[in-house]
Amino acid sequence: MGDPATPPASELAAMAIIDGASLKHPFSDRVPVRSIVCRPDGGAGLAGNRVRAGGWVKTGREQGKGSFAFLEVNDGSCPANLQVIVDAGVEDLSTLVQTGTCVSVEGVLKVPPEGTKQKIELRVETVLHVGPTDPAKYPIPKTKLSLEFLRDHIHLRPRTNTISAVARIRNALAFATHSFFQEHGFLYIHTPIVTTSDCEGAGEMFQVTTLINEAEKLDKELIENPPPTEADIEAARLNVMQKGEIVAQLKAAKATRDDISAAVAGLKIAKENLSRLEERAKLKPGIPKKDGKIDYAQDFFARQAFLTVSGQLQVETYACAVTSVYTFGPTFRAEHSHTSRHLAEFWMVEPEIAFADLQDDMNCAEAYVKYMCQWLLDKCFDDMELMAKLYDKGCIDRLRMVSSTPFERISYTEAVRLLEEAVRGGKEFEKSVEWGIDLASEHERYLTEEIFKKPVIVYNYPKGIKAFYMRLNDDSKTVAAMDILVPKVGELIGGSQREERYEVIQQRIAEMGLPLEPYDWYLDLRRYGTVKHCGFGLGFERMILFATGIDNIRDVIPFPRYPGRADL
Repeated sequence: MGDPATPPASELAAMAIIDGASLKHPFSDRVPVRSIVCRPDGGAGLAGNRVRAGGWVKTGREQGKGSFAFLEVNDGSCPANLQVIVDAGVEDLSTLVQTGTCVSVEGVLKVPPEGTKQKIELRVETVLHVGPTDPAKYPIPKTKLSLEFLRDHIHLRPRTNTISAVARIRNALAFATHSFFQEHGFLYIHTPIVTTSDCEGAGEMFQVTTLINEAEKLDKELIENPPPTEADIEAARLNVMQKGEIVAQLKAAKATRDDISAAVAGLKIAKENLSRLEERAKLKPGIPKKDGKIDYAQDFFARQAFLTVSGQLQVETYACAVTSVYTFGPTFRAEHSHTSRHLAEFWMVEPEIAFADLQDDMNCAEAYVKYMCQWLLDKCFDDMELMAKLYDKGCIDRLRMVSSTPFERISYTEAVRLLEEAVRGGKEFEKSVEWGIDLASEHERYLTEEIFKKPVIVYNYPKGIKAFYMRLNDDSKTVAAMDILVPKVGELIGGSQREERYEVIQQRIAEMGLPLEPYDWYLDLRRYGTVKHCGFGLGFERMILFATGIDNIRDVIPFPRYPGRADL
């Protein structure tokens, strides 16, 4: 989709015969605003059609000494508003003109007078619904609001131009993600949210446990119903003994079957009561422990469990069976970071390809990023124009450049050499540059924004700064890893060829100081029918930051979670 142009007269004539019913939303009695105002002619060809429209008032004003009102109505289907004109005889105008009011109206589309910005407007004949708003209390007025302010009104911020545009862009990128992988023969695999594996080996994971809730319930219950004393248990034991003696005496006296059965039933009840008391006596307040440590055998999953930081390890099990797969879902990290680039809950796209190496991995990742950029240019141009106007005037050019330019590919060693040359030339970095460091965002952005001025793929990183599952290269110093660096955000994608050799990966796990037992299933993929394979992860929110030019990652996810905040 490019810049709108005026269509030829023949096309306009064809548009003019469309009726309002054909524009209607398939599952609602309204016509989406997008179906009217986002046509190539701006909606002018729909003049004369009777339609029903609904949305929220962005701005409203009474005109003609209160005889009618102009409303700018938006339903979130596009960034543009539909101009609605309501006469005072149709509805109380003072309620309608308030920002935030919800309206559903029916009327006829008309071409406005010459010289006006709009190509079409709706003359209202009937107001079907009004959801009023108290302007004195409504926290999202029509004045310009900061993104920081909107984070304190997370439930209402989708009504703003920026957040609704970001939602449409995010939706488009999600659709593009599925389209790309489905078109290339990948299976979409749902990996677990709750896991017992730490993919990154970083240990910054949210723990999933019911021990705390269970301990709190038990503490309360023990207060209300104290555990039995030793005297209570001794009395119950004595009762069992007495009941047992009665049964023995009756049998010795050859009593009737009914008498013996009744005595046996009494003995059984006494034994059950003793068993309950003995079990209850074992209950201790607090979280259960064994050998001085928390006893996770008593937990819900009978072992420690966490929220996933990545679906990669699990999705590899399917790659090693059905060859080309991807997972796309939420991931979590309990990192106490307050930067504009970190969230506690974020989404990852993680494909895995069997019978493929690092070159294949880089080719797939590059094609995927280009596909997404072109998708936004084709499907979300109006929203991208809004981003260019409000946040980053170069965002559209950046998408065009990335979608059409081959990515530069350099080794980590070469990247470090270029950065060291820049330092010798007078460039100053906060973090010093030397071989073996994990490149910081400032280094990544310098490579992509200043040196190459396009996306860069850096590959073959030192093994000491990468995860255990990345394939060790023949030099035994580097691993077959790659990162895609892009302007604006730095690292967008991280990936690698996976280590398929059983002995090597076993040694790497040991070197990282990780226990073998939790990864035994992962090692099975190498024990039984091992295959070379590769994959990568794309931080979905980082892709949105890159596309939109918005600075803070908290503004490109619907419900941001970060230290101290988990609203809704």
